[in-house]
Amino acid sequence: MSCLNGTDCREPAKRRIALAVLALMLAIFLLLSVWSFLPSRGQAIPDSIQYGGVDAVEGKRVFQAYNCMGCHTIVGNGAYLGPDLTRIHADAGAAWLAAFLPSAGGWPTSAAVRVQLQNPAAQADAGSADLQAYLQRYPGAAERLNERGGQHTLMPNLPLDAREVTALIAFLKYTSTLHTEGWPPKPHEGRRIPAAFQPSGDAASTAVAGAETKAAAPAGQVQDAVARGRQLVSDLGCVACHATDQKRTVGPGWGGLAGHEVQLTDGTTVTADEAYIVRSIREPDAQTVAGYPPHVMPSYDALIDDADMKAIVAYLSSL
Repeated sequence: MSCLNGTDCREPAKRRIALAVLALMLAIFLLLSVWSFLPSRGQAIPDSIQYGGVDAVEGKRVFQAYNCMGCHTIVGNGAYLGPDLTRIHADAGAAWLAAFLPSAGGWPTSAAVRVQLQNPAAQADAGSADLQAYLQRYPGAAERLNERGGQHTLMPNLPLDAREVTALIAFLKYTSTLHTEGWPPKPHEGRRIPAAFQPSGDAASTAVAGAETKAAAPAGQVQDAVARGRQLVSDLGCVACHATDQKRTVGPGWGGLAGHEVQLTDGTTVTADEAYIVRSIREPDAQTVAGYPPHVMPSYDALIDDADMKAIVAYLSSL
């Protein structure tokens, strides 16, 4: 049908129909978009997940800044050189992560995890300061301590400061809460957990004993104080952060340390005598060595008695 001027009189009606269809599609799109972000979906929000007062948003920035996805997969993205990290917090817990991240070149020992459980943030996250209860809640940590504790890893030590470690734990806590629709896929049905770590009967006590066999060895079994000290620093995970020569890693190297002058961050110097070494282990933030960030090394005061401390001092003095 044509109008008097030769145009199609149905053109305005077609335009109105087209506009109505576009408006309907836009309304459907907006409705679906709003529904996708409704809290009823049950997905966690990054800025609502915190650890130690730091939220997951900051942790994501740290994760990206260190290009962690160049080696690891997380929530379906990344590379496959290292393990998938999507559920690492739910599997191993914050205390294990806090022991691992500052010195990733070595797997944490049970003593290192116990030290981290002195941190109020780790206690609050795990619901307990007891290592036995922690291993029951996080069987992945128990498995790692039993099979790899104290051994070297393929991962480099990263120059993470204390806040960056806290932020990363917050981010990994967030990814562990996500509903990932089955990702990452499991290569086999179930997971092999050593019988010692099954949370039944006295298994938790057995788990702790298995993870701490070396550290609990009576001092009488080792006659030489230097050899005893060498064993202790290995069992306590100290060699994950400190080299036995003068090499800089996460912390200062021990080679030639005893008896020599050490420059501190405040510009003063101190002699690395027995009193200095003991204080550095019991109160690591009291005298921070120049060139190293503070608040990275935890206190081992609750884990090392006087006899073991003398053995450690004897070993460090022998280097």
